[in-house]
Amino acid sequence: MTISTQLLGPPAVAGKPSVNQPETNPLPSGEPTVDSLVHQTKTLDLTGTTTKPPMGLTENLSPTFLSTGNPCLDFFFHIVPDTPPDELIQRLQSAWAHDALTALKLVCNLRGVRGTGKSDKEGFYTAAFWLHNHHPKTLAFNVGALADFGYLKDFPEILYRILEGLEVRKDAKRQRSDARRAKRRHKSFSRRRRGEDEDCEDDGDSGDESEPEVEKEEAKASQVIDKETARRLRKEREEAKAAAALHRYQTDASYRVLFDSVAGLFAELLKADVESLIAKQPNKISLAAKWCPSIDSSYDKATLICEAIARRIFPRETSADYEGIEEAHYAFRVRDRLRKEVLVPLRKALELPEVFMSAREWNSVPYNRVASVAMKTYKGLFLEHDKERFEEYLEKVKAGEAKIAAGAVLPHQIIAGLKDEDGGTVAELQWARVVEDFAKKGKLKNCIAVCDVSGSMEGIPMEVCVALGLLVSELSEEPWKGKVITFSEKPEMHLIAGDTLLEKTEFIRKMDWGSNTDLQSVFDRILDVAVQNKLSEDQLIKRVFVFSDMEFDDAASANFGALMEKYYSLNPEGKFNEAEQKKMFQSSWETDYEVVQRKFREKGYNKVPEIVFWNLRNSSSTPVAGTQTGVALVSGFSKNLLTLFLEEGGIVNPEDVLRLAIAGDEYKKLAVFD
Repeated sequence: MTISTQLLGPPAVAGKPSVNQPETNPLPSGEPTVDSLVHQTKTLDLTGTTTKPPMGLTENLSPTFLSTGNPCLDFFFHIVPDTPPDELIQRLQSAWAHDALTALKLVCNLRGVRGTGKSDKEGFYTAAFWLHNHHPKTLAFNVGALADFGYLKDFPEILYRILEGLEVRKDAKRQRSDARRAKRRHKSFSRRRRGEDEDCEDDGDSGDESEPEVEKEEAKASQVIDKETARRLRKEREEAKAAAALHRYQTDASYRVLFDSVAGLFAELLKADVESLIAKQPNKISLAAKWCPSIDSSYDKATLICEAIARRIFPRETSADYEGIEEAHYAFRVRDRLRKEVLVPLRKALELPEVFMSAREWNSVPYNRVASVAMKTYKGLFLEHDKERFEEYLEKVKAGEAKIAAGAVLPHQIIAGLKDEDGGTVAELQWARVVEDFAKKGKLKNCIAVCDVSGSMEGIPMEVCVALGLLVSELSEEPWKGKVITFSEKPEMHLIAGDTLLEKTEFIRKMDWGSNTDLQSVFDRILDVAVQNKLSEDQLIKRVFVFSDMEFDDAASANFGALMEKYYSLNPEGKFNEAEQKKMFQSSWETDYEVVQRKFREKGYNKVPEIVFWNLRNSSSTPVAGTQTGVALVSGFSKNLLTLFLEEGGIVNPEDVLRLAIAGDEYKKLAVFD
C-alpha cells in the first residue's frame, strides 16, 4: 500500500504557493542498512583515558578530581536537572566522540521514567535537539526505540522545539510571568488612582452625572476591540507557525525524516489499537491515543502532525470516496476521521480521567486509573468538584482496598505536596506506594544514607536529598532502618523522628550539619557505632549512600590545612600543571581508602563499606576516578537508580555501575546511524 507523505497544512496555508528553495540538510532516503548497524555490536568502550584525571579543588577547598577520566562516565555523573544546556551539550559532544553508542544510551537513560532512568525530561530534550542537529538519522531511525524510555508526547514536543527553538518553553514561561507582574502593577496603580480621586474635594457642580456610566460603556467597548484584536493576532500567529512548519517539512530533509518517523509511529500504534478495540481486547490498547495531539490542538497547529498521521491511517486508495476529490478536501476528511473513528473511541476505552474532566463528568472519574503525576496535579480539582467520592477513594487506599499510582512522580515532588490543599493525604499515600513497590523488588541490606543539608544544597537539591535519604532509610534493614547520618566535623547518626511523612522530612531538614561536610569523619563515626554495638561483620554497614553536591571539606587529605598552605604559598593563583598536581596531591583517594581499610581491620573488620556518591547539583567536583574499586558514581533526582543496589552483589567500580544502568533490554534496541 502506498502512503502519501505529502503535507498540505490548513487552508490558509495550503492555498499559498510553495516556496521554491533548495533543500537544507539533505538526507538519503530509504531504510537504514545493515552496514549502519555496525555500532550496535561495537564493544562498549568505557576505558577512558590512560592518564590520571585532572585534579582541582571543591568549592570548600578540598582536593578533588575534575573528571572521572571517562567522558561517558562524566556525562552519567555530572548531568543533573539544573545543568545548563550548553554544558550538557559540551559533555554530550565529548561522550559521543568517546563512544557514540554509549552516549546514545546515556541520553535515553536521562529520559527513562522506568527501569534505571533518571526522569530528566528537559535534559533529554536538550540532548535530542543536539542529536537532530548533528546526528539526525540516529534520532529519526531510533524513534520507535526511544518511545520505551519516556512517553509518546515527547515526540511532538521535540518537533515543536526544533521548529520554535530549544528555549521556547522557558521563553513562554518568562513572558507569562512578566505579563502577570504587569497585570498586578496595573491593578495596583488603578487602585491608587481611584483612591486619589475619592480623596479629591468636590468644588462645586460635578458636571455630567452620567460620566461614570459613559466610562463603563467605553471600557466595555475597548475590551471588545481588544478581544477582537487579540483573536486576530492569535490567528495570524497560528497561520505563521503552520506556514513555517510546512516550509521546514518541504525544504529540510533531516526534519522531514524525523517528522515522518514520528507520524509513522503514531499511525502504526493507533491502527493496532483500533484493531484491538474491535476485537474487544482493551488490555492491548496502548497510550498512543492519549498522547497523540488532538485535532487543532497547539501541537497540531504548530507542527501539522495530525494531518500526517491521518494520511497514514486512511490512505487515498483505501476508500473510493477519496477518488477525484481535491487534496485539501481529502486532508480535511481524514483529519476528521482521525478524530471521530480513532482518537475519541480509543480515549473512551482507555477511561482517561481527562476525558471525564473535560466533559465535567466529575462523578465518573475513575480514580484508580489516574496516573501518578496527574493525581498530584489534579487532586485540588477532584476535591473541588467531587470531594465526597475522592475522599472515599483515598480512604480505600489507606485501608488497602484500592491502589494509588506513584511510579512516575519523583520522591521530592511527593514531599512537595505535603502542604497542599488535601492536607498531604495524597503525598502520604503515594510515598507509601513507592516504599511498597521497592520493598517488593528487594531490600537495601545493611545500607545507610548520608544527607548533605549544608547551605550549598539550598533549593531543589536539598529537597531531593531529604527525599532520597528518607527513602533509603525506610528501605534499609535493621539495625540501620530509619537512620541517617549528617555531614559534620562530628557526624551524628540520627533515628528519624515522626509518625507522618511531613514530620520525618522536617526532622531531616533541621538536622545539624555544623557548617562542615567532612566525609572522612563519617567513616570514623560508622566504625565507632559498629564497635560500640559489637556488630558482626554481617551486621556492619555494607553500603553508604552519599547524597550531596560533592563539595566536600576534607575528603582526600588528612593534613588538609598544611597541604593548602603549601599549595597556595607555591602558587598564589592555585594553578598547577598535571605534573605539579601529582606531586602536590600524593595522598590520593586510593590511599585514603586504604587508610579506611586499615582502621576497620584494626577493629576486626575485613570489609569496608562501599560508597555510592549520588550527585544532586551541577558541579565539576568528582570524588574518585572512574576505575576506583568499591565506589559508584550516580546522579539525578529519580529514585530509579536505587534498583541497581538492591541485589546482593558488590560494587566493582563506577564504570561497572554505568554498564549496569544501561544494560536493560530497551537499550539493546538502540543503534547509531550517523
